[in-house]
Amino acid sequence: MSYIFRSDEVSPGERVVVRRVIENAHTDVIGHVVSVGDDELVIRPQEVGGYPSFLPEVRIPRAEIHIVKKLSPRRVRNSEIRDIEIAYSEAFPGIEHAWASDGQWLLRAGDGITERSNSAAPLGPSVVFTPVPVDEITAFYARHNLPAKVLIPERIGKQAERLALERGWELGPEIIVMTRDLTDLPQADEGAAFRIDAQPDRDWLDLYHFRGQPLPEQALNLLREKINGHMGFGRLLAPSGETIAITRGTITTAGSTQYLGYSAVEVASAYRHQGFGTQLGIHMLAWGAQSGATKAYLQVIASNAAGIGLYEKLGFVEHHRHRYASIA
Repeated sequence: MSYIFRSDEVSPGERVVVRRVIENAHTDVIGHVVSVGDDELVIRPQEVGGYPSFLPEVRIPRAEIHIVKKLSPRRVRNSEIRDIEIAYSEAFPGIEHAWASDGQWLLRAGDGITERSNSAAPLGPSVVFTPVPVDEITAFYARHNLPAKVLIPERIGKQAERLALERGWELGPEIIVMTRDLTDLPQADEGAAFRIDAQPDRDWLDLYHFRGQPLPEQALNLLREKINGHMGFGRLLAPSGETIAITRGTITTAGSTQYLGYSAVEVASAYRHQGFGTQLGIHMLAWGAQSGATKAYLQVIASNAAGIGLYEKLGFVEHHRHRYASIA
């Protein structure tokens, strides 16, 4: 049996789930990596109720390992994952959306470019116990002439994850969802002026790229469409009035919590590596708190080490992970 990793090679200290095969039966071990050797993976199992664990280490021969998947480094409730994903879906609702599987899956169709508003998301309270409505999902996207994609958040998307592995659906990169409470906020340095507008102007739109690529006008326009909440388009300005850094902030509600969604961060190439990304983030956190949000979240591709480092400076920590899959 091969040794398959779902993302980058795991390292000691990371929290993982290991699916092992013993006598043609599958069993899962959840815990923290102690060591990764040529012949075995050593895991300290996680006790029910949290970490640290006083259970003995488990030594798993590589021949028994089927899948190793990274998990978020701290325990969070399924309901907390769901709330953040709901808040995010409110920030990027797409042009048209509908509920499937008796309100367990939200189907969103938008510009056809970004997955966030062109995918089916498992957001219902009982979604972990219900089958993936593949036929409903594929029919919805066929009507919109779009490829069928699903969002697979950690844990609450386990039904879709199982199908993706069984059927060989194409999986996108892992995306880390990071959060922080909007308390004890850092103070911005004196420097570039900060401004926030209800709608972006041409300078803001021209600076924004999605994963390094410019977006077509239709996709840019969707960033400023009305949402179930409110938006702010922040920027830093040079003394000359030039826009040197931008971001989009959203205030949406899930459960009893108002969330600041922090996205679309871009620093003009001539001003990178000078701390402007950090200063912009500090201003946006303050704006979120002033707007009534008590928690903030953002998303970053797991391979973007520079972005993760920036957000950690702002006090964000990993909450959970998700990825998208294209239904074959």
